[in-house]
Formats: sequence, C-alpha cells, structure tokens
Amino acid sequence: MRFTVEPYLTASEFMDVLGRSGLAARRPVDQPERIAGMLAKADLIITARAGDELVGVARSVTDFSYCCYLSDLAVDQRMQGRGIGTALMARTRTAAGGEGVRCILLSAPAAVGFYEKVGLERHPNCFDFINLPERETT
Repeated sequence: MRFTVEPYLTASEFMDVLGRSGLAARRPVDQPERIAGMLAKADLIITARAGDELVGVARSVTDFSYCCYLSDLAVDQRMQGRGIGTALMARTRTAAGGEGVRCILLSAPAAVGFYEKVGLERHPNCFDFINLPERETT
C-alpha cells in the first residue's frame, strides 16, 4: 500500500472511490464541478493506492498549526478492515502538524462503530450551523 500527499487528485478518481466506499450517498457526486471545487480548496489530500488503483482518500481542511477538519475519509469497501482508514487518519495528523494539532471529523452514521473501534474519542459538543438564519447586527 502506498500513501501519498496528492494535492492534484482528479475529481473523477475521487468520485470513483467515493462510490466504491459507500460515501457517495453523502456527497454531491452528481455535481462534478462541486467535487472539483472541494478538491481544489482542500488543504490536505492523502491517498492510499494499491499499485495504481486509488483505494482510499482522506481530504482535510487545516491551518497546519492548530486545527484540522477531516472532511472525507473514504476507503473502497473491498479494502476495508485492513487498517487503511486508520493509516490515512494517522498520516493526516502528521501532515497537518502532528501532536499539537486538534484533528476532528464528523462521522457518517454507519461509520460510528469504526471510529469507536479504532479508539477515537467521541465529543457531544458539535453544532451544525448550515441553517443559521442571517440576522441584523446592532
């Protein structure tokens, strides 16, 4: 298995592995231009390849100093259970700045068990503000 920081991952490869991972149901794979924007604006993309085949991706937004948000962790379902997701997370933490950087993610419901199994700490203080109405300031 080869792990690489790969900032120029193509949208087609990313969408393909999203489909093979099961994460496509939660991502806008019907909007290739949006997927391309997600990749272009990401600060850190780490891939896992078996030969030339893309089998895993970790896509993050980070300041490389204080925080890192792992937005997408996708591993081909045929390759799950081999430590690839855990390795992608560990390499993300290292590439984002190491021990002093707070790395967080939001779990898809089906992945909660995986994150608990690999020893991640669950936090109840997460808020989604996508529907926050704009208000006038005084």
